[in-house]
Amino acid sequence: MTAGHININTNSSSITEHTHTLFVCKTCASVWQDGKRIGESGGQKLLNQIQELAQDWHLREEFPIQEVECMSACNRSCVVAFAAQGKLTYLFGDLNADSSAAILECASQYYTKPEGLLPWSERPEPLKKGILAKIPPVSYQ
Repeated sequence: MTAGHININTNSSSITEHTHTLFVCKTCASVWQDGKRIGESGGQKLLNQIQELAQDWHLREEFPIQEVECMSACNRSCVVAFAAQGKLTYLFGDLNADSSAAILECASQYYTKPEGLLPWSERPEPLKKGILAKIPPVSYQ
């Protein structure tokens, strides 16, 4: 078991659950006509580029990439989020496919931070000015 996984025991089996997730909105920067999306969205291009780069990423197994239909930040597209158990959740916007390497670099930083705190000065340039939210972790008592 790696640092990015936890085991959950159930009555029938033991399953492994990832503790870190990179969410990518795949409908960001879509062009719509008559209620239908036309062509490939900017979010889909970003997702494709991140997935391609992540094939050689050292955290690809510990920090899965999950596509999301919409993250409701349409006026700040394209949008990604970093989330993990017991850590801050970050939502970043104003990104594009050219930001993919910076997103994975910042995700790597996030992975190593116990509370998930990503100081502005340490974040890659594309993720310095596009922060939309920093959400505290859910505490279970």
